[in-house]
Amino acid sequence: MSQNVIETSSSYPETEAWTKTPVPETCPWLVGDDSDITPELSIILPTLNEQRGIGPCLEQIEQALTKMEVYGEVIVSDSSDDYTPVIAHLHGARVINPDEEGYGAAYQAACSVVRGEYIAMGDADTTYDFTELPKLFTLVRDDDVDMAIGSRLAGEIKPNAMPALHEYIGNPVLTGFLNIFYNAGVSDAHSGMRVFSKTAWEKMNCSKTGMEFASEMIMEAGAKDLEIDEEPITYYEREGEASLESVPDGWRHIRFMLLNAPGYLFSIPGMLLLFGGIVLMGLCVFDLSLGNISFGTHSLVMSALATLVGFQVSNFAVFATVAGDPIKRPVDPYTNWLLDRLTLERGIAIGAALLCGGGGYIGMVISRWAASQFSTLPVLKNNIVAIVAMVIGVQLLFSAFLFSALIGE
Repeated sequence: MSQNVIETSSSYPETEAWTKTPVPETCPWLVGDDSDITPELSIILPTLNEQRGIGPCLEQIEQALTKMEVYGEVIVSDSSDDYTPVIAHLHGARVINPDEEGYGAAYQAACSVVRGEYIAMGDADTTYDFTELPKLFTLVRDDDVDMAIGSRLAGEIKPNAMPALHEYIGNPVLTGFLNIFYNAGVSDAHSGMRVFSKTAWEKMNCSKTGMEFASEMIMEAGAKDLEIDEEPITYYEREGEASLESVPDGWRHIRFMLLNAPGYLFSIPGMLLLFGGIVLMGLCVFDLSLGNISFGTHSLVMSALATLVGFQVSNFAVFATVAGDPIKRPVDPYTNWLLDRLTLERGIAIGAALLCGGGGYIGMVISRWAASQFSTLPVLKNNIVAIVAMVIGVQLLFSAFLFSALIGE
């Protein structure tokens, strides 16, 4: 088969034809799936029409295995309709077809059949130089690191290898989110070149099938206190067409990170609003001032709204934690107190007390107003505080029932 035929053909070859083709002699350290030798390292390449890049990548892997003198297997998790699987097979790789489409699905399928104690991953489009694999593998095998990442941002990015939007905004922003939310401590959280132990993979318990799988690995590793380290690598211009969609894929990463960190999404903004609103209400009701700043009715109305919104948003952290089983559970005292202490009976008791207290005061005010022939207006500040207490009481009553329903009590 000539190189020209491989590059220009768009028809997928009959599976039976090429799988029966004998695999030529390859690198002695590259172990086939029918070999009696158990590989120490399993290298996974997800592929979608990578016939231009798969060959050079496999040649680099052979060089890396030879340099390390480590037995390894290559698993190509393929969804192509070109000659990618043929080329992979002729290089001695094991080709599998995942049941689902997607970047994460390709890795999930391959990780379920790996035989090595260590697992490496990387794209088969020549953007990563697999001869740099040894320095990542050494970190995991010899330095008790659970996951080693090849950092493009700490290394070198060749011209035209990465769009400026990704290099200067997308990757740094997403990496920043992961470091803040999940304590990852990395410089390039979305590098596709990684090595990790099979034990670490089992602890991470990843499940995503799309591009957010790359984030999920870091999130799981950070949340479970796995040791992550990095080495600078060089990032090259790819061969073939890119399948990444910048905005949709970037949003999926951010969405996934936020939904799995309810402490940051709900608890922090909720508590800031709740306790800030309570403090401001106190300043307004007792006519206190901060320096030359005094607070009146308008400030009281805004503080009341902030208190109500903050209380509701804070409760969302509890519901999201119970219903969603997030990767990163909230660690703030307020949310954990509710998770540990809130029961239906306690919620009913506290909610009813607030509702009755606020309602009782409002009832008294209305009766006095009526007794004055509706001529003496009630004290507005106290009324606002009483109404806030009533609304929070109602919210807490129904929240207690919802919480009990979610936990099955």
